[in-house]
Amino acid sequence: MCLSLLASFPEWKPHLSFLSDPAANELIALRWLHFIFGIIWIGLLYFFNLVGTPSMKALEPGVRVKVYPVLMARAMAWFRWSALVTVIVGMRYFFSLLVTDARNSGDPRLALRWFGWWVLVWVVAYEGIYLLQLPAKGIRDSVWVRAIGIGAIVIAASWIVMALNGGESVSNGHLAISVGGGLGFVMLLNTWGVVWRAQKRLIQWTRAAAEQGTPLPAEAERMMRWTFLTARTSLWLSFPMLFFMGAATHYPFLSTVAR
Repeated sequence: MCLSLLASFPEWKPHLSFLSDPAANELIALRWLHFIFGIIWIGLLYFFNLVGTPSMKALEPGVRVKVYPVLMARAMAWFRWSALVTVIVGMRYFFSLLVTDARNSGDPRLALRWFGWWVLVWVVAYEGIYLLQLPAKGIRDSVWVRAIGIGAIVIAASWIVMALNGGESVSNGHLAISVGGGLGFVMLLNTWGVVWRAQKRLIQWTRAAAEQGTPLPAEAERMMRWTFLTARTSLWLSFPMLFFMGAATHYPFLSTVAR
């Protein structure tokens, strides 16, 4: 029976043949690393927002100060470094797209200009987002004020970066990653510029409380609120970020036209 089944197999057999083009091999390696570390980063972001924070609130204070430093010290190490690797690898991949589009346009120098505009636009956008994430009182603490303000900044930055990087030779992938990658860049700045800075203090304070019985300083509440707001912002930004990153290859819907 087994011999008859083997005899009925087609003559063709699988064969692996890696590409000889170094650039193509680099691109698939970059995408592979981008996926791996991106999954770790965004997975932890979802864990913090959907599981970690609600679970910590449900614990007794005495238990919380023991669990928090152990859990968060390890989680934050993976969180911040996977974020950095994801964005650095993604930037290298993005720049390769810019180089290709610049060559197609007949002016290879455009790649650096496009990349410079991309960085500048999203750094300026982050300044506004950073301010709207700060703990505040009164109307500034309204979820609607924060949501509308951050949404307006993101939409404006997305439109500006696509307008500045537009052209007849600009690909859908270039434009989609200009937005999706920009949101990822903002999330990286949140990870290192806010979340890690605040969590580093909270880990130290809760460890001291667990080991020495030292009470948490008054500033701890503000740090917790700041990380909560920032993590929530990154959570919501991750949805359009993932859409635009996926659309770069799988949903060609972006282009620019001359005015």
